[in-house]
Amino acid sequence: MRYEEFTLEGRNAVLEAFRSGKTIDRLFIQDGSQDGPIKSILREAKKSDTIVTYVKKERLDQLSPNGKHQGVIAYCAAYGYAQVDDILNAAKEKGEDPFIILLDNIEDPHNLGAMIRTAHQAGAHGIIIPKRRAVGLTATVAKTSAGAINYLPVAKVTNLSNTIEELKEKGLWFVCADMDGELMYRMNLKGPIGLVIGSEGEGVGRLVKEKCDFVAKIPMYGQVDSLNASVAMGILAYEIVRQRIS
Repeated sequence: MRYEEFTLEGRNAVLEAFRSGKTIDRLFIQDGSQDGPIKSILREAKKSDTIVTYVKKERLDQLSPNGKHQGVIAYCAAYGYAQVDDILNAAKEKGEDPFIILLDNIEDPHNLGAMIRTAHQAGAHGIIIPKRRAVGLTATVAKTSAGAINYLPVAKVTNLSNTIEELKEKGLWFVCADMDGELMYRMNLKGPIGLVIGSEGEGVGRLVKEKCDFVAKIPMYGQVDSLNASVAMGILAYEIVRQRIS
């Protein structure tokens, strides 16, 4: 399958994209634009909780494929997002305890694509990513997933911490990866679980980490202090798999 990212520009095109239900990851508006059409676009953006960034005209000129942006450019996802309930329903339909992977601060599309691929193979029921400071479902992500994006639902949420709290009320518990944690082989990782992974640079954010029930450490013996985020996710995901089938 061929995946294409969509860059929409022009007021009518962007407004119609919102009204038709297209998934818009990010909206760029020219500083000072407050006329009627722009206000209509902003109302639609607010309904879908789209991230809006105000930039100078020169920046829009750089982003514009053909220079006809009319003060607004939208980046649309190459693939549609699921809802968190879709992920829970996927587990329910299989008669399995939910296994969800939450990604914090993952901005590299190749990492996200690899994570989607590994999560699917490990039997995870879905991935949850935040709307801010995270890469969306771009064409590069879709391609790197090697087709797994067609089978694994990916949900995008406004606040990971709040989502964790909501999922705890539904019976899930959460473990995050961090070098200050307990050795993963000593932990019970069975049952309805959410695995939280951060970037190799920043790790899991403090507020998100505080919401987790446990912190797991991957044993490492080299001279560098971290693994690639997708590799770390794969190691922990398959420890969960091992415990589920043992």
